[in-house]
Amino acid sequence: MIDTLHDIGLWTGNIRPLGIALPLWMLAAAAVALVLVPRALDAVVGALGSLLTALMPIVVLLCFGLVAARYGFGKGSIAAQEAMLSLHALVFMLGAAFALQHNRHVRVDVLQQRLSARTQAWIEAGGMLLLLLPFALFMLWISLDYVAASWQMQESSREPGGLPGVYLLKALIPAAAWLLAVQALALMIRAVRTAVAPAPQA
Repeated sequence: MIDTLHDIGLWTGNIRPLGIALPLWMLAAAAVALVLVPRALDAVVGALGSLLTALMPIVVLLCFGLVAARYGFGKGSIAAQEAMLSLHALVFMLGAAFALQHNRHVRVDVLQQRLSARTQAWIEAGGMLLLLLPFALFMLWISLDYVAASWQMQESSREPGGLPGVYLLKALIPAAAWLLAVQALALMIRAVRTAVAPAPQA
């Protein structure tokens, strides 16, 4: 799929901004558009978060049902087990950006609470720039070939009675990395604006 998108990008006018062909330049353009329109990004991530929140009861019910069936009736289902794991992966991977947006991710603040708001904003921006953004971009870059190979072979479960479409599940890796990078970039810009904003007049 990655190769197909690459070829489409070359076919549509041989557009290669900065030498990067599809899908990378398209992902970059979409990221810039979302960052420049914070309300759009908030709406996208918020809607995604609401969808994932609605999926959580299904994950819990599937898990409960699998345990009850196995230990209560001595029966199991590979397809149901993989469906539960896939839904859990969906919530976990795509929910990272939502958690970051609402400051619900795990963080260790030893000294930050004692610092001024401006210093806190600089620390936030530095953490996004030096830690989170490189991690998200590396995860996006390193996963592209892995996911492309899975799409090319239309990978399905190796277990008898398992689910097809494992390649769709693996596509969550670059999708989650891209979404996390976009959210981190937006928060970094917001933090910089807070840090350089003039102090309120007394």
